[in-house]
Amino acid sequence: MPIASPFARPLYVMAKPAAAHCNLACDYCYYTEKVHMYGGTGVRGYEGTEPQKHVMSDELLERFVKEYIESQTTSEVLFTWHGGEPLLRPLSFYQRAVELQRRYARGRRIDNSIQTNGTLLTDEWCRFLHDQQWLVGVSIDGPQAFHDAYRRTRQGAPSFTKVMRGIDLLNKHRVEWNAMAVVNNLNADDPLDFYRFFKQIGCRFIQFTPIVERITTHADGRHLAAADEAEGRLADFSVTPEQWGNFICTIFDEWVRQDVGDYFIQLFDATLANWMGQQPGICTLARTCGHAGVMEYNGDVYSCDHFVFPQYRLGNIYSETLTEMMYSERQQLFGQRKETSLPHQCRQCRYLFACHGECPKNRFCRTADGEPGLNYLCAGYRRFFEHVAPYMDFMRHELLNQRAPANIMEELIIDN
Repeated sequence: MPIASPFARPLYVMAKPAAAHCNLACDYCYYTEKVHMYGGTGVRGYEGTEPQKHVMSDELLERFVKEYIESQTTSEVLFTWHGGEPLLRPLSFYQRAVELQRRYARGRRIDNSIQTNGTLLTDEWCRFLHDQQWLVGVSIDGPQAFHDAYRRTRQGAPSFTKVMRGIDLLNKHRVEWNAMAVVNNLNADDPLDFYRFFKQIGCRFIQFTPIVERITTHADGRHLAAADEAEGRLADFSVTPEQWGNFICTIFDEWVRQDVGDYFIQLFDATLANWMGQQPGICTLARTCGHAGVMEYNGDVYSCDHFVFPQYRLGNIYSETLTEMMYSERQQLFGQRKETSLPHQCRQCRYLFACHGECPKNRFCRTADGEPGLNYLCAGYRRFFEHVAPYMDFMRHELLNQRAPANIMEELIIDN
């Protein structure tokens, strides 16, 4: 199969200004252990307010900002700051980033988003985020009991109260924010309490992310298995396919009857996009991937945030340009492999158009015929797609015929 033109869509490179450093020690975090790849051993014992090593230098910040803007083929440029915990870098670092963006924008529109655990937010931070119109993603796993089960400080203390204080500050300063909620083996069993919590705190944009990780052993001290590693024990905190299917179906049923147009669930929006034949808003449900890389604190670039393993390192910004790395044949093949490596069972599935095999990092199971490459969450997604198919078919028909009512879901419920 020929490789599609890499210039058909924007290029994204998520930046890690504080590397894998974080002030929390979430049990299921897939990133904090990446410090071992760079000879670090102190992340688990880190107690300060800013890491003293493994942080992005001012020199690299300027190189990245300039080159990232120049690498884009569109008039709008989105910077994404991620971690670890990116707020471990001082506010002055991001003020400098904004100055550099303005210097090198050359008429382009620059947007910024930052993903945080919310515990380090202050009035000063929130004034900056509001004034610069940054979008903030807050990691929060539902009600306090669910959240604190896995998201605790490095001293073992709960973090929920600090996160909620951060959210209150965001609201106080009118900062646009959304929630990124990890669905695990505990909170997946109470989907309605979980979902209603976000409505109660006024969060209108929610991303539900199923956590699936396998435990293994690496010589450098890492413990999580890469997608291409055959060995690995499923981590206890991982959500099961049955839990995931029940979770999203149950929430969909309440959302479709009460909340359409008021609350926006990323998975539901992406599913409708695929039903319409449009590009979904999340890479996991897209046909191919590979257009969103990640850059570590020292300029190393990797194929994807979930593939920061030695074998997926594309190069370094000091020796190769972002364009050379992200549009390289190696990266294009990485993106195309999401489609070309699908097992026969997936290719014959009636919902392939809606799922596309989901994220390759979760494809470590075998099909009924013994073929490798089946997604661990397949049964859960299949149940969801079967459940929502009548709603999606109806919406697709109405939208294509431009007859969609103000509340398209409400009409469907009444008619049925």
